Amino acid sequence: MTKKILVLPGDGIGPEITAEAARVLEALELGFEMETALLGGAAVDATGDPYPEATRKLAREADAVLLGAVGGPKWDANPREQRPEKGLLGIRQHLNLFANLRPALLYPELADASTLKPEVVSGLDILIVRELTGDIYFGQPRGIEAHNGERFGFNTMRYTETEIRRIGRVAFQAAQRRNKKLCSVDKMNVLETTQLWRDVMEEIAPEYPDVTLIHMLVDNAAMQLVRAPRQFDVLVTGNMFGDILSDEASMLTGSIGMLPSASLDENNKGLYEPSHGSAPDIAGQDVANPLATILSAAMLLRYTFQEEEAARRVEAAVKKALAQGFRTADIHAPGATKVGTRQMGDAVLKAL
Repeated sequence: MTKKILVLPGDGIGPEITAEAARVLEALELGFEMETALLGGAAVDATGDPYPEATRKLAREADAVLLGAVGGPKWDANPREQRPEKGLLGIRQHLNLFANLRPALLYPELADASTLKPEVVSGLDILIVRELTGDIYFGQPRGIEAHNGERFGFNTMRYTETEIRRIGRVAFQAAQRRNKKLCSVDKMNVLETTQLWRDVMEEIAPEYPDVTLIHMLVDNAAMQLVRAPRQFDVLVTGNMFGDILSDEASMLTGSIGMLPSASLDENNKGLYEPSHGSAPDIAGQDVANPLATILSAAMLLRYTFQEEEAARRVEAAVKKALAQGFRTADIHAPGATKVGTRQMGDAVLKAL
């Protein structure tokens, strides 16, 4: 059976980091058929559309999508429909990728790279489950209008019961595979949308009696992530809160360049991408950290293709490369061997 992977390098450092992840996938010799297409700013430059029809067709046909990153100041002045981020939101919505999984794992070798004290973050292993296709990012009505000579902007935060149940079950099942602790994050004291969120989480909890469910307001959760992050195992929250909290959690690990992610539909077809941005200031300089993208490829193996052994091999290879002292600039420390993007890919391939 053909295993089709669509590679979307995107913008900035995207082409460099996806190239290293693709090398790792090819080295596994699992019979993947990989094709490359345009998304984001690169697609705008070539076609005028951040998510062109040719890419849509390939995305529909692929079993999984490996994405680099999109965006950059070059396109900030474009009309909203021609901004790179519209391509990213478009493919998530088009493929119904409603469940975003973002692990935040601190490798022992990088404990000193975190901005928090090693004793606070050592042993950190969190999974954030973020709902990805609803909430204020997609709610209608939205816009900027003028009344009585003054402009005002408005967005709509909304969730249906079905959407909350769907992401809730993903989170409970993830907690069952880990340490059976789930923290649901909301703002129910002021937002009716998230009161419904909390109510539905409580309603589905009896389906998973082995999982302990707690609730936390988002402002407290943000504080607790930097005060005592190891108290968490799995967190589940909506689109906007998840966007913010997952980026905060990424910095606990020393560098956002270490954080992979998976965005899944109901059949585990997924889009896999690093949690970081396109970093146009270092694009083309062979200094970007490819490890988040390589670890995203490991998640691709695990969730879409159920190749657990191969996923563990890739993760072990990353760990070995770090243990051998190889570091890109973002995680470099005295005594380590500073390498570029390609050399880090080489180190992982050798360890593999």
